[in-house]
Amino acid sequence: MHPLKLPDYDYHLNGNKIFCLIRKKWIVLTAEEWVRQHFINLLISHLDYPKGLFKLEHSLSYFKNQKRSDITILNKEGGVFLLVECKAPTIKLNQKVLGQVSAYNKVLDAKYLAITNGLNHFIWAKTVKGFQQIRLFPDYK
Repeated sequence: MHPLKLPDYDYHLNGNKIFCLIRKKWIVLTAEEWVRQHFINLLISHLDYPKGLFKLEHSLSYFKNQKRSDITILNKEGGVFLLVECKAPTIKLNQKVLGQVSAYNKVLDAKYLAITNGLNHFIWAKTVKGFQQIRLFPDYK
């Protein structure tokens, strides 16, 4: 798999599958799943996000279309704290990707939005004037 600009971790592979830290089952290893699992590790092991508040490939309805958000982290009240859209390392993070996570957020109303391809990571925080890009990912606390 492609080397990423995310912390290494002790992942488990079995043929063409990777063991998911959250779903606790084997998932087909695609380039996007490689990024997702590394990003999950970053959030849990380095930023103290509780495993119990993750939703992966969370189903949502947007303009009568069924969509799935890659990583959704809830707050303790059940609202959405962070919404993350993951892409394969070969996919450029551009306005289209930002538009995708923004569209999902119209349904989910997250406090933070992020996009990553494992090489580049961008995050925005909700403010009274809309979303503003910030430099660091927030600790869950």
